[in-house]
Amino acid sequence: MREKRQAGAGLSPRLMTGLVLLGLVMVSVNLRPAITTVAGVMNQVPGVFGLDPSLLPLLGTLPVLAFGVSGPIGPWLARRWGTGRAVAVALVALAVALIVRATVPALLLPGTFLAGMAIMTASVLVPQIVKANHGTGWWTGLCTMGFGLGAALGAGLVQPLQHLLGGSLPWALAVWAVPALVGAILIYRSGGTPAHGAGPTAGGNAPSSAGTKVAGTSEPVPGEPAIPLRKQRTAWAVTAFFGLQAMLYFAITSWLAVYLVSRGLGPAESAALLAWFSLAGLPASLLAPVLASRPGILKFLAPGLGLSVALALLGVLAAPAELQFLMVGILGVVQSAGFGLAMALVVIRSAGPQSAGRLSAMSQGFGFALASLGPLGAGLLHTLAGGWEVTFWVLAAEAVVLAGAGFFAIRGPLVSVEPVPVPVEPGSTPTLV
Repeated sequence: MREKRQAGAGLSPRLMTGLVLLGLVMVSVNLRPAITTVAGVMNQVPGVFGLDPSLLPLLGTLPVLAFGVSGPIGPWLARRWGTGRAVAVALVALAVALIVRATVPALLLPGTFLAGMAIMTASVLVPQIVKANHGTGWWTGLCTMGFGLGAALGAGLVQPLQHLLGGSLPWALAVWAVPALVGAILIYRSGGTPAHGAGPTAGGNAPSSAGTKVAGTSEPVPGEPAIPLRKQRTAWAVTAFFGLQAMLYFAITSWLAVYLVSRGLGPAESAALLAWFSLAGLPASLLAPVLASRPGILKFLAPGLGLSVALALLGVLAAPAELQFLMVGILGVVQSAGFGLAMALVVIRSAGPQSAGRLSAMSQGFGFALASLGPLGAGLLHTLAGGWEVTFWVLAAEAVVLAGAGFFAIRGPLVSVEPVPVPVEPGSTPTLV
């Protein structure tokens, strides 16, 4: 409660709630430009920073690798400092990494890895803050849309910023430290904790309300001790769903433009379609968590999205060049909806704030480690097969597996690492098991 008193003292509950939501959206917007700004000017990096061109694939892979190894850092910091302060520290570290990697050429690769660690530290705590504030599907939707908006802004503005800053690529990359610091101030000011009567603080041990109830699922039973996260099948199903959709995303974004060029489109048009892939999915990333909050829709949405991604991939493979705008847009919609649902499942299928934080760390940590294989695997399949047909069919098969993971993620017990309170008779002493 100390963080709440210090960060939110003197503000009304409604203003505090708005400040928390604004802080969360600003945090989300900051969690992709560090990656997409570099991707948008990759051809300039060797000349400006003196990087060996053979290391460019490593530069693109480092953030995803950092995601995979730094998942536990966020919950660890949140238990000691509270979620708001932990996220604020992560964003300050992100700002430092962005400045250092841009202004010290020798630290481009280490700085990129540090930026990835900072992004992951903040990212895994977003669902925990949503859960602690009993945020609706709109909360999760706004946050997931913030991820996509940040990715689009990073890719779209880096070259105009370079021109505005006198042609300086390092400063066009470093300037993204400013919104990171703004996000740090906002989330620290809000504290990331419930404004008034919304439940326990995010770092506390008190149990919170269970997530959305889906037919055929069960909830933690009072009097039972918490089961380790690694032994909870729902946690593994959510992790599989998150990892598979992330693997598909990174495989698609890494190779879609190259594939389109092979189909006869020009490099500029292919790059524009890659940007369209992200922009087309923004509304879906907002609406998917909202729809997922309805149990009757959720049980069809989770497996249905996996099958939709499979069909959209095969549509991109089969469509002629003149229909690629439509098919890439459809693929962007269903792929972004999958990401929005993956974030929503962390909130919906967890029993309380601590459980959401731990499940977020597990699903994103293992998930992004798995996702790092997507670009590499897709590229190897293309090289071995000498074409794109095998790659797209394998990705479509992976999307079918994604549908299966979604089916199991919405069934079974809620994920809980928090002790379940035993019902207390009047006059007795409450205990936790």
